[in-house]
Amino acid sequence: MRVLNFGSLNIDHIYRVDHIVSPGETLAASSLSFAAGGKGLNQSIALAKSGMLTYHAGCIGSDGQSLEDILSQNGVKLNYLEKTDSVNGHAIIQVNAQGQNSIVIFGGSNRSITQEQVDRTLADFTPQDLVLMQNETSMVCYIAQRCKELHIPLAFNPSPISSELLDTFPFDAVSYLLVNETEAYDITKEKEPDRVAAFLLEKYPEMKLVMTLGGDGAYYADKNMALQQPAFHVEAVDTTGAGDTFTGFFLGLVMQGKDYQEALRYACAASAIAVTKQGAAPAIPTLDMVNDFLVK
Repeated sequence: MRVLNFGSLNIDHIYRVDHIVSPGETLAASSLSFAAGGKGLNQSIALAKSGMLTYHAGCIGSDGQSLEDILSQNGVKLNYLEKTDSVNGHAIIQVNAQGQNSIVIFGGSNRSITQEQVDRTLADFTPQDLVLMQNETSMVCYIAQRCKELHIPLAFNPSPISSELLDTFPFDAVSYLLVNETEAYDITKEKEPDRVAAFLLEKYPEMKLVMTLGGDGAYYADKNMALQQPAFHVEAVDTTGAGDTFTGFFLGLVMQGKDYQEALRYACAASAIAVTKQGAAPAIPTLDMVNDFLVK
C-alpha cells in the first residue's frame, strides 16, 4: 500500500507581525523568514513521518530545487515530480503574537499539472493505494474523476475552498473528505459536526468525513459510526501547517492499520506538537516524537 499525493509545493515567505494586517493598513513586520511549504509538501512530509510509503506528484518551478531536497530528506519518493520553467508556487504568511496566521497563495508551478501527467502517474497505482490531493494545484477535478474510474480511493482536503470548486468538483469520487470547520460550513451550510456528517452522508453514503475542530479536537464519521477526539492543549507558537500535520498522520496511520479512533488521537497529538514550533514542514514531528508525547 502506498499514498500518492498530487500536491502543491510552495516557498513560504513568513512575516512575524504584532497583529494580522487589516484592509487599508500598512504594518511593519518584526522579521522575515523563508521555508518550504504548500499544503501538498507539508502533508507528504507528515505522511512519511507517520511511517507511510509516500510518493509526491506535482510540478516544481525553476526556483524550487530546495523543495525537492526537503521532500527527499524527509523520506518522500519523488518518482512522479516534474519540473517546469515557471516560477515556483509561493505563499505570503503573516503570523501574529498569538501564533495565528493569515496566508495568501500564488499558484505558480503548482498550476502546471496536465492531464497527460495525471494519466502517466495514475497508471502506476492500484485500488490498494490511496491518492491524496488539495485544492492548490491544477487538474483537481480531473484527478478525482480518474481515481473514480480506476477505483483508486481518494482523500481530498478542499483547501483553499472556492465557489468554482463547490460548483464543479465530483465529491462522489471522494473516500475521505478532510475539512476544518469553515470548509465544512462552506460545503454544507451546517456548523455542528453531526449535522455536517448527516448532510454529507445522505448525499455520499460511502464517504468518510474527517473534521478538525480547532481547540475542540477532531471528529470522524461514516455511515456506521461517529467518533470525537479532544484536543491536546499546548502553548501555540505558530499554527501554520497544523492541519496538514493532522491530515498526514491521520491518513498515514489509517493506511497502516490503526483504527479511526486511534488515528484521530495520534493526528491530534502530532498537530499539537507542530504548533509549539515555528514554521510548517520543519515543525512536523516524527512518529517517535508523537509516541513520546502520548505516554507523558
